[in-house]
Amino acid sequence: MNQKEILHAFCIEGTVSEVKPLGNGLINDTFLVTTTEPAAPDYVLQRINTSIFTDVEMLQRNIERVTEHIRGCGEATLRFIPTRQGRTYHRDAEGNVWRISEYIPHSTTLNEVNNVTAYEAGHAFGHFEQMLSDLTEPLGYTIPNFHNMEYRMEQLRQAVREDPLQRAQGVSDMLDIFERDAERMCQGERLHREGRLPLRTCHCDTKVNNMLFDDRTGDFLMVIDLDTVMPSLFFSDYGDFLRTAASTTREDDPQLDNVHFRLDIFKAFTRGYIESVRTFFTPLEIELLPWAAELFPFMQSVRFLWAYILGNDYWKCDYPEHNLDRARNQLRLYEEVCRHEQEMALFCQQCYSASNQSPVFTNEKQEL
Repeated sequence: MNQKEILHAFCIEGTVSEVKPLGNGLINDTFLVTTTEPAAPDYVLQRINTSIFTDVEMLQRNIERVTEHIRGCGEATLRFIPTRQGRTYHRDAEGNVWRISEYIPHSTTLNEVNNVTAYEAGHAFGHFEQMLSDLTEPLGYTIPNFHNMEYRMEQLRQAVREDPLQRAQGVSDMLDIFERDAERMCQGERLHREGRLPLRTCHCDTKVNNMLFDDRTGDFLMVIDLDTVMPSLFFSDYGDFLRTAASTTREDDPQLDNVHFRLDIFKAFTRGYIESVRTFFTPLEIELLPWAAELFPFMQSVRFLWAYILGNDYWKCDYPEHNLDRARNQLRLYEEVCRHEQEMALFCQQCYSASNQSPVFTNEKQEL
């Protein structure tokens, strides 16, 4: 990349001394820009993946609205640097799109999920939704139909009809389960059409490493990675976190006996989440939280099988059956979550009742 040309396009302060890769993100390319002067901030430079985020103007407009609203709530959030033309992104001569935000000093991300970090994540992402619950300016859909289960089922059905590699017959057992449970798993879209489930402003990529912590005190600072913030139903933030964080193994582990659902992580995350969303969630949304935990491994299994049937063009694969192993893994996780449905429902109701009798901020973190 032409570092000088790209950096000159933005209104940054100080003299740039070094540009080096930062983090291990799978979508955008990220770099740390260090400045020489002690008083000048350092920066985070990102090349936006325009094959995924095709409407950069809408993407950045969403982020600007969200960060401005969060600052209006008196909370810390990312600050993006304008270009000399007043935008928050720059398109270089090769067509690459770049943006720059201020680097948050003394910040770090975490990857380990335990009871404490799960509670912190539940509280943080729930509070993120709560802050944006009165956002008046509408956001665009940066990835249309991202968590739309009806759409994902129709994608799979179309792949089965086409069946270019004659793979559908070999996975008929999985297809039967998907069709058996499709109506129940697609109830979110149906309830929304009936006016019973409202759209929320959701993060849509709820992972522990999308939170910043103070590396000196361990305190939570802010939610980051705002590219997927968009309107969605409540389950986008709740179910997505539990799909990865509460599984006992990685999503492509072919040994299905390793796949179990961690109730301790479910309880820690749910407790923090309900404490934050209790003031604006409807009783139906609380009632459907266990279903949301079931939905996401089901949805991801459908998507992996769709990719397998069509020839593995969507996700990178290490071997021909990689997406099939992923699909079977997630289907087993779905079945494991369903086994705990009644226990999860009781716990959610207990948390909701308790949180409505006590302040949002508790000493729960220390008790976990």
